[in-house]
Amino acid sequence: MFEENVISLSEIFSVRNIIIYLIVINLIGFYMMWSDKRRAKWGKWRIPEQTLFIVTALGGGIGTIAGMYTFRHKTKKLKFTIGLPTILILEIILAVYLIFF
Repeated sequence: MFEENVISLSEIFSVRNIIIYLIVINLIGFYMMWSDKRRAKWGKWRIPEQTLFIVTALGGGIGTIAGMYTFRHKTKKLKFTIGLPTILILEIILAVYLIFF
């Protein structure tokens, strides 16, 4: 009769889709750091710090850290210079654990 279009979790979480997701979320993190620095210079509404940490926690650590140092934004705040790399390291440890154990 009718064939059901069922998508399995392995299709959704394929290596290709994970790589695409990580590229996109890191580009978003990089852009957010640039945008927030630009807004700070012009005295406009800023991106909340919590939002920057959320993007980092969602896998955008490389992008937010790269943006932080590229644009010299939030580099004097210990919360960012220690917090963002800590989140990234913990995510890498978790990924290695999930893949190999």
